[in-house]
Amino acid sequence: MELSSSPPPLAPPTTEEDKLSWLRLLRSRRVGPATFLRLMRQHGAATAALEALPGVAAKAGDTSYKPCPEGVVHAELRAARRAGARALYLGAANYPTALAQIHDPPPLLWAIGTPDLAQSRCVALIGARNASSMGLRMARAMAQDLGAESCAIVSGLARGIDGAAHSAALQTGTVAVLAGGVDMAYPSEHSRLHQDIAKAGLLVSERPPGYRAQARDFPRRNRIITGICAATVVVEAALRSGSLGTARLALDQGRDVMAVPGHPMDPRAAGCNMLIRDGAQLVRGAADILEALPSLEMRAPISNGPAHPAQIDAAMANDPPEIPDHLGLRALEAPTPPQKPKSHDAPLTDTIMNRLGMSPVARDQLVRDLGQPPAAIESALTLLELEGRIERGPGGLVMRQQ
Repeated sequence: MELSSSPPPLAPPTTEEDKLSWLRLLRSRRVGPATFLRLMRQHGAATAALEALPGVAAKAGDTSYKPCPEGVVHAELRAARRAGARALYLGAANYPTALAQIHDPPPLLWAIGTPDLAQSRCVALIGARNASSMGLRMARAMAQDLGAESCAIVSGLARGIDGAAHSAALQTGTVAVLAGGVDMAYPSEHSRLHQDIAKAGLLVSERPPGYRAQARDFPRRNRIITGICAATVVVEAALRSGSLGTARLALDQGRDVMAVPGHPMDPRAAGCNMLIRDGAQLVRGAADILEALPSLEMRAPISNGPAHPAQIDAAMANDPPEIPDHLGLRALEAPTPPQKPKSHDAPLTDTIMNRLGMSPVARDQLVRDLGQPPAAIESALTLLELEGRIERGPGGLVMRQQ
């Protein structure tokens, strides 16, 4: 593609009016990160995208569609001020550089604490909520040793391994990525830890302040955990667990996955042992992670996304590469319910729905299978998302709406 034909770069909002329009677009019904970026690429500004949104929805059969009201956004901004949260906009200097490289980065993050921590050398430590004593000791030891080598520890503030890793890294730097609002401590037993991280580390969330997390929010949260980091280390995980789903997200993003081995008879180690069997690097301690980090940091930009926030729109105009699955983790995904009734007749959208089976499918696979121009496929996917018939997943995956 010639340089002159590339879409203009995505620029963060600068004026208060632009920030209000950006947030209104992002909070509008059925507009996720991928659709937000596509609309911004198409229309150049959030105000223009908001004006066009009802017409796009009308093509999907929703003639009564209205963008997010200004009052809702003003209420979110007031809640953020009360919580002491600041906005990190995609494309801005304080937005995490590594996160901007994934396929569907959050257009906005709410943050409490020190945003620079997410710009440093980050390692994700994740694992079982019902962790063993040995697993908790391992998580604490690795977090302390990595922190002593200027690594920030990233996790999800859950019980078990997450909490142990955050606690051990409070003095050296830790980032907690929340599924609910940045001001909402979950679980409640981590309220004190939540407060401590707000003072000494960094709390981030793509959800509005005051929002209480639901089950569907945790996989979305996990893509941010892995997206910020050069490597994801699984300390303990059962065979069917959220930690293995997070490991898949890391692979989809082009990040490395490492795992701590465990006893073959311990079900809490079964997932880690499987990861190692299928190609993940075995980790005995922080030294193994530190040895791998220099080579990870020298790699080319992540293949699933652009090398810099300014190139996101250009990347969306092209076919994303096929998503790797060399650890076979897609088999862990739950089946998707049958298709919802459609409200209008659209041949290409019907054809796409017929291609979506019980597991998520990569967008580039749809392009190859259907032999249609990428722009036509992307336009149809946008209509289906606004209609509520599909859901976009991390790494360019597309699935039926559950």
